[in-house]
Amino acid sequence: MAAAPTVFESRFAQMFPKLEPAEVDRLRRFGDVRQFGDGDYLVRAGERGMGLFVIISGEVEIRSHDVNRAPIVTHEPGSFSGELATLSDRPALVDGVAKGAVSVLNIPPDRLRNVLVEEAELGEKIMRALILRRVGLIQEGVGGPVIIGRPDSGDVLRLVGFLTRNGHPRQQLDPDTDSCARTMVERFHIAAHELPIVLCPNGELLRNPIEDALARCIGMLRALDPNRLYDAAIVGAGPAGLAAAVYAASEGLSVLVLDCRAFGGQAGASARIENYLGFPTGITGLALMARAYSQAQKFGAEMAIPNEVVRLDGNCAEGFTLVLANKEHVRARAVVVASGATYRRLDCEVLPAFEGASVHYWASPLEARLCQAQEVALVGAGNSAGQAAVYLASMAAKVWLLVRGKSLHDSMSRYLIDRIAAQPNIEVLTQTEVSGLEGADGMLETVRWRDKRTGEETSRNIRHLFLLIGAEPNTDWLAQCGIAVDNKGFVITDTNGRSLETNREGIFAIGDVRSGSIKRVASAVGEGAQVVAALHAYLARQKQQPGLVTV
Repeated sequence: MAAAPTVFESRFAQMFPKLEPAEVDRLRRFGDVRQFGDGDYLVRAGERGMGLFVIISGEVEIRSHDVNRAPIVTHEPGSFSGELATLSDRPALVDGVAKGAVSVLNIPPDRLRNVLVEEAELGEKIMRALILRRVGLIQEGVGGPVIIGRPDSGDVLRLVGFLTRNGHPRQQLDPDTDSCARTMVERFHIAAHELPIVLCPNGELLRNPIEDALARCIGMLRALDPNRLYDAAIVGAGPAGLAAAVYAASEGLSVLVLDCRAFGGQAGASARIENYLGFPTGITGLALMARAYSQAQKFGAEMAIPNEVVRLDGNCAEGFTLVLANKEHVRARAVVVASGATYRRLDCEVLPAFEGASVHYWASPLEARLCQAQEVALVGAGNSAGQAAVYLASMAAKVWLLVRGKSLHDSMSRYLIDRIAAQPNIEVLTQTEVSGLEGADGMLETVRWRDKRTGEETSRNIRHLFLLIGAEPNTDWLAQCGIAVDNKGFVITDTNGRSLETNREGIFAIGDVRSGSIKRVASAVGEGAQVVAALHAYLARQKQQPGLVTV
């Protein structure tokens, strides 16, 4: 079977369009003309650039920082450089080098966002190219950090999953099979417990880093200005939070979005969403959320991911202060709680030993590759579980779907039930629960489950277990600020007669974290849009109070 064409092969013309002279002239008001000599770097991988470069004369070669790779493309007059890092003003993923004398129109990141908004047709052409170029870099493993470690290592999976969920390219090498990786490990005297190591584009070497350290090394996360006062701080970058960011930023509010892990929330981990309006053929959760993430940045929303909020201080008269896990502080006139929910875990004493390498809470291509031609077990009965079961069935030899209830009909959409029934390698076991896990060195070897009706126990040689058994509200960080929650921990809103506002004025809650919300992507997006009207009303009232000025 022939391999599917890469985005470089199938959409090259959209990735690297040529602008007409008249289009270049329309862009001149957004930037300044700069000159570069032969061999000069317009941009270096691992360093923040100066924005978008529109080539006026000469040529610019775009190439990987890896000298063993062929150049990616050569920009000629009418072409423009950049990808999504250019829009977000993050460090470049590739080098851009002048071939001969070069004249360019340089559009800085803040002015680039003006281009995308004010020049609709040109903005669409540029935005599409920036997105497709990032997709191409991810497919080719160009421009990101190099992760060196065994592919089945829980820490390798953790870091690869983190970068994947955040739409960031990376290269992965196994020191057991790759001579260059093995040489690197030997050269730096890396002990086994220090693996995986990560080589960042700026040359820094990390030993088994946490996600925060990796994000800062590659420039995905940077220090926040403690003196800036945002109109709104949105805690959570799932569908609700991203929708609020898009609509608030597009209407001129200064917005900061924080999330402790990645954009997209649980929706971003969905293998395929087929019941979201406007996508009749379906779309992966990551693709849908990546579009929303880029859209929010297009309108000027600032992203701080991964950044965990641990406490909310302040009052509506003086604004609010968000305290982050890294001891930083963020100030905002209003706060939108969109922190969603955390994955439920099995009540199993040995479960933590297998998490990461063998126990998974979502089913992405990364996990599916690990399960190829194997039997897997999946626990859950909701739509997320159904989507995951169908997706895994395309790769795994067999999927055992374990359901605590009597049937799927009370908790899963009909189209998914029908699709599961049509898959010959999915077996649904109702009124069944996991009774035991066995394995060694962090790798699962056996899963046992019990039929609650008969007490009969079954044992299977299974190395990967998927848990999609619902979630609990992520509200621990609100415990000390007096926000009212229901008996399950979900945030109560509308008590003061104001839509989506909590019992504390100026603090709003949307999406899965809100009590009474409908747990659907479309509903979350709707609440994200709806809350912006409430924000405007609140901020208008606050303007009547002196001493609160947006910086």
